[in-house]
Amino acid sequence: MPLHPDRLFPVDQATRELARNIFATIEGAPIISPHGHTDPRWWGENAPFSDPASLFVTPDHYLTRMLTSQGVAFEDMGIGRGAETDPRAIWRTFAEHYYLFAGTPSRLWVDHALSEVFGIAERLSPRTADAAYDAVAEKLAQPEYRPRALYESFGISAIATTDGALDDLRWHRKVRDDGWSGRVLPTYRPDAVIDPDQSDFALNLDKLGEMTGCDTGTWQGYLDAHRSRRAFFKEMGATASDHGHPTPRTADLPAAEAQALFDRIRAAKAGPDDAELFRAQMLTEMARMSVSDGLVLQIHPGSFRSQSVAVRNAYGADRGFDIPVPVSFTEALRPLLNAVGLEPELKVIIYTLDETTYARELAPLAGVWPCLLLGPPWWFHDSYEGMRRYRASVTETAGFWNCAGFNDDTRALCSIPARHDVARRVDSSFLAELVTSHRVDEEEAFAIAPLLAGGLASRAFRL
Repeated sequence: MPLHPDRLFPVDQATRELARNIFATIEGAPIISPHGHTDPRWWGENAPFSDPASLFVTPDHYLTRMLTSQGVAFEDMGIGRGAETDPRAIWRTFAEHYYLFAGTPSRLWVDHALSEVFGIAERLSPRTADAAYDAVAEKLAQPEYRPRALYESFGISAIATTDGALDDLRWHRKVRDDGWSGRVLPTYRPDAVIDPDQSDFALNLDKLGEMTGCDTGTWQGYLDAHRSRRAFFKEMGATASDHGHPTPRTADLPAAEAQALFDRIRAAKAGPDDAELFRAQMLTEMARMSVSDGLVLQIHPGSFRSQSVAVRNAYGADRGFDIPVPVSFTEALRPLLNAVGLEPELKVIIYTLDETTYARELAPLAGVWPCLLLGPPWWFHDSYEGMRRYRASVTETAGFWNCAGFNDDTRALCSIPARHDVARRVDSSFLAELVTSHRVDEEEAFAIAPLLAGGLASRAFRL
C-alpha cells in the first residue's frame, strides 16, 4: 500500500503546508546514525541476507513482543530450541498477526520498509504474505540489497554499532582494511566488566586483564585496563561509550573507599548495596576518562531487564520483557557533575524511559550544565506521539541546542530510513506549529530543521 505523502503532518491546512515545505528541505539529508545495534558482521562480511524472516522478524524484539502478547510461541518466530526453521512459515505467522501493529511505530517502520525499500504495493496480510515474501527474497538475492549497498542507498553517512569491552572489533577492522568508503564506528559498551550483577563478571575481568596486560585484580590495574580498551576503540573510530545501567546513580568515593569496594567485589565478598555503588562509581570514572580521551558518555538507565525469569532462562535476553521503571536524575547525577561536570571536554548524553523526568529534571539539568545533552526519545517512546511529547516537554526549558539530535537506536537495518523519516516529519510539524503560533519565524524554522535532521547529532557525537 503506497504511503500517504502527508502522513504524520498536522491536520490544520496552513500548518500542514508549512510542515510540508520544511520537510522538503531535509527529507533527503544524509542519515547520521550515531547510536544503534546493527550487527558489525553485516558491514564486515557484506554477505546477502538469507531470508525475509531473519531480516525482519526473528531478531526484532519490537515485533516479537507484540506477537508474544497475543500468545504466539517464540518457536513459531524462529526462537529457541525446537524453533520453526522454515522462514516462509515464520513470515506467514508474522503476516497473520500484522493487524496487531495498527497505530504503533512498528507498523510505520515495516510499511515504510516494504513499500520504499522493497517496492511492495499491498499491505502485509495473510492473503499477501507469500507474494511479499517472494518479492523481498528476490531482492535480497541481488547485490543492491547487500548491507553495504543498503548503507549507500539509504544515504547513511555514518553508523555506530554497540560493542562489548571484550570485543576484538574484527569486523570493524575488516571494513577499514577493505577500503570501503562507509563509516562504521564501534561504541564502547563495558557493562559486562562494570556491572557485578552480570553473569560471568569475575571471568570477564580476567579476560579484560588478559586482553590488556593489566592487573585487573587491583583497582588501578582495572582502571588502566579500561583506559587501554577505550584507546583501542578510539583507534578503531569510536567517538562514544554507552552504559546501560539500571539507574543513573553516580558516586565519587575517596580513593581508599573505591579501592576497598573493588576489593570486596573482586573477592566475591560484596555487600547487598555494593553492586549498585560500584556501578555508580564507575560512571564517574568513565566520565573522568571521557575528559581525557574525548569519548562522549551515553547513559541509558531505567529498564527493568528480563522481567520474566522463565523466558530469559529458556530463550535468552532481549525477548521483549524489558519494562520501563521510574528513575530520578537530579540527586543521582550530582556526584558525577560536581566531580567533572564543568570540564570543557566532557559530553554526557542522557536518555530516559521515564517521560515524567523530561520537564521536571532533564530539561532543567541540560539547560544549565554545559556537559549535558538530552538524548532523543528512546525505545518505547521512539514514536510519533513520543517524539511530540518530548519536544513539548523539553524545548521551552532546554531549547534545541541542548539536545543530541535524533538517533535510531535499532538493530533492524531496513527500519533506519523509516525511523529518520518519522523523526523528520514530527520535527517539521513541530517547527511549523512554532511558526504558525508566532513563537519563531519561518527563517528560523528552516534554519533549525537541518540541525534536527543531523547537525545536532553530528555535533553531539563529534563526528
